[in-house]
Amino acid sequence: SAGNNVKLLAEQIQNHKPKIVAISNPDKIDELKSELASRGVTDLPEIVSGPDGIVEVAKYGDAETVVTGIVGCAGLLPTIAAIKEGKDIALANKETLISGGPVILPMLKEHNVNMIPADSEHSAIFQCLQGVPAGGLRRVILTASGGAFRDWDAKDLHKVKLEDALKHPNWDMGAKITIDSATLMNKGLEVIEAHYLFGADYDDIDIVIHPQSIIHSMIETQDTSVIGQLGWPDMRLPILYSVTWPHRMKMPYKPLDLVEIGSLTFKKPDNKKYPCMDLAYAAGRMGGTMTAALNAANEQAVAMFRNGDIGYLDIAKLIEYTMEAHKKDFVEKPSLDDILNTDKWAREYGATFKSPELVA
Repeated sequence: SAGNNVKLLAEQIQNHKPKIVAISNPDKIDELKSELASRGVTDLPEIVSGPDGIVEVAKYGDAETVVTGIVGCAGLLPTIAAIKEGKDIALANKETLISGGPVILPMLKEHNVNMIPADSEHSAIFQCLQGVPAGGLRRVILTASGGAFRDWDAKDLHKVKLEDALKHPNWDMGAKITIDSATLMNKGLEVIEAHYLFGADYDDIDIVIHPQSIIHSMIETQDTSVIGQLGWPDMRLPILYSVTWPHRMKMPYKPLDLVEIGSLTFKKPDNKKYPCMDLAYAAGRMGGTMTAALNAANEQAVAMFRNGDIGYLDIAKLIEYTMEAHKKDFVEKPSLDDILNTDKWAREYGATFKSPELVA
């Protein structure tokens, strides 16, 4: 499946010859067919579009594993469709579990489906857990680069412009995820995801700033041994492992050179500098529909920041504003409809937030 990048999708069709493809905008289908014709591609795949098209791709045919990497809650329904077809999930979409965890976990058991993390931190935890017996996990330690503002003083964050928030020091990622890294909301969301993936209590999930992004996360076992997974900041490895587990394929990647790295450093994250982190822990501890409200409010806040409707410091304020309002409609044991309704409501409610700075 693809967004709206017709040329890249046509190149992928030409190289990989899929049986079905989805493009998000149905108005792009003719453009895609024209691009394929210009490349001499005559054996066309089935072409579908829109949210329904993505669902069709997710559940199509006899594929054993579906990689779900759509940013945001848009990835939830296609993932559910793939699970219902009995396909293992290589999960690169945080929101599937953050918003839908209460529904997704029972569904995985019902359909006897494996969910293997494909993002770097949870892949690291998953790799560290191989061979650890049930009950052996004591603590999860998520590492964070610190994002674009790890070297800024908190008192200077009111000066942040969009272009500042998009300068990630280590990873090359999309705009939304890069901004989440700057606010450390990405790490807060990963805390919730780790809770659902590995069954760790929120009191047993820590975040540590690790500027080099070499240790992708760690676990502590009951005997206090700490096991970490190391590698260059390169998403190819966790994605590879998510689709080849439990096997290890030999790859031509650059081997890790500890001497070249020289040193690895760590520090505690500043809660005042990163208020989104505490909001995520609070939503996770409440559970139910609150994590869906948190996630949707964050997506809305990031979109409004990118559009210039709110300032950088307003991101956390909008999320808190939405979470507080959701308490009156909170559902502890939600259905899928409850989660989807909360997601829709939180976006609409978050959009009513007015930035004190911009209003002034």
